[in-house]
Amino acid sequence: MRRRTPAPAAMVLALGLALTACGSDGSDAAPEVKVQGAFIPEPASGSMAAGFFLVHNSGGADTLSSVDSPISGQVTLHSTEDGVMKERSSFAVPAKGELDFERGGNHLMFENLKHRPKQGDKVAVTLHFSKSGAVTVSFPVKAATYHPASHASGASH
Repeated sequence: MRRRTPAPAAMVLALGLALTACGSDGSDAAPEVKVQGAFIPEPASGSMAAGFFLVHNSGGADTLSSVDSPISGQVTLHSTEDGVMKERSSFAVPAKGELDFERGGNHLMFENLKHRPKQGDKVAVTLHFSKSGAVTVSFPVKAATYHPASHASGASH
């Protein structure tokens, strides 16, 4: 009687697992977003304000699709490239990466303010992600000239 060895089947299974592992970059994993360094500079006028923060994602890719706040009639997403500000409908949040909203770059615009926030106030802001859902963050109002050393310190979710 001849005995069959399981080696060919085991080799096929091992090869399949190895190929699956090679093709995985973590983008299929669930996103794990954390918001840090959020702030609003005290606005000079009573109708508009800007907002800045850093999204750190230690999981799979996500998308920041909208933002709202009870302080504002509308919050819009903006990018700035070559000195030109452009409204955006969303921002990609890379897998195992960061999305930075900083002075001179990406930022929020709080339009039609219901009241002008003052330095020392805290403003509730809800960030809506396509996979992570709604994340509410407290944005402290800082001096109009405030420039953080880095977003790593400050308000977080």
